[in-house]
Amino acid sequence: MKDFIKKYRNLITIALSLIGIGIMAYYDYCDTACSYLKGDIFGIDLRWVGIAYMTAIIVFAAFKQSPFVRVLLTSGLGVEVHLYAFQVQNNVYCPFCLAFSVMLILSFIVNYEIPSAWREKRSRMWLYFLGEVDFSMFRIYKLPLLLFSLLGYLFVLLTFSGSITPAYGQEIVNGVPSLGKGKHEIVLFTDYFCPPCKRIDTKVEPLLKELLATGQVKITFVDVPFNSATPVYAKYYLYAANADSGEMSVLNVRKALFEAAQTKKIQKELDLVAYLNEQKISLKILDEKSIFPMFSAMIKKHDVKATPSCVIKYSDKDSKKFVGEKEIWDGLTALKGHLSKKKK
Repeated sequence: MKDFIKKYRNLITIALSLIGIGIMAYYDYCDTACSYLKGDIFGIDLRWVGIAYMTAIIVFAAFKQSPFVRVLLTSGLGVEVHLYAFQVQNNVYCPFCLAFSVMLILSFIVNYEIPSAWREKRSRMWLYFLGEVDFSMFRIYKLPLLLFSLLGYLFVLLTFSGSITPAYGQEIVNGVPSLGKGKHEIVLFTDYFCPPCKRIDTKVEPLLKELLATGQVKITFVDVPFNSATPVYAKYYLYAANADSGEMSVLNVRKALFEAAQTKKIQKELDLVAYLNEQKISLKILDEKSIFPMFSAMIKKHDVKATPSCVIKYSDKDSKKFVGEKEIWDGLTALKGHLSKKKK
């Protein structure tokens, strides 16, 4: 096995790097919940940095430049240490980032060689545990790769900018539109570009209508700006709710906005307005900048890091948070059961 890996080391490295590029290209997809975790280096989205990084490894591996491949991989390990720490510190984990790091670590293992410095002096094992590299063209030999790992860590420490909580960033305050006026409150956090959000929105609509019919429930929809176009969608949701705040109208406009985002793939504001006009959705302009901060405050208050999320408030001292389709469905059906018991 060791001989096989050594013989096809460059091909295996290229294959793993291509998988890493594929993971970054697939970064926007989400299944049961869409998490928010953003990062950039010098203003460049971390996804593009990752793709460029893996491309460089592919080029050096294709030309059998092992020293440069190993330097890049070891530097990447240092970068990953900081990115892992960022996720652990904020308790937000990006499955795509983690999968990308696995490809990097596997590539490092494939290219790892026991350093000759270990055989010469055992006391230097700590310095060479990541291996060594020779640059004969520069007359540099037995350079510890740990140095490049530290440089990678310092580089990302000084250049990386990350955020875990989305915000609209305007000034305060009016009121967030809601349905119903009951003592029990449901706050549903979604993003129109999040596939699980669209699925749960469709699934729970009949249940939400039942809950509203009891007269005991207030429902608030909060648009979470995971996607760069979401603030535009949120603005027109507010315009539509301002034109007609009735239950059917609000639910209908949400359905149309999900359709525009995920089926029509609309990103531009003019295209969205045209689509809403086609759907005969009335709009009445208001100052959305006074409401966006309320969205941001609610997102922060309930520590929303993934969509769909739902907070169900039974009383001032009793509220529960649910994340993902199944949890939200179970939470809402439990609320329905609770209200049925109270009625009896």
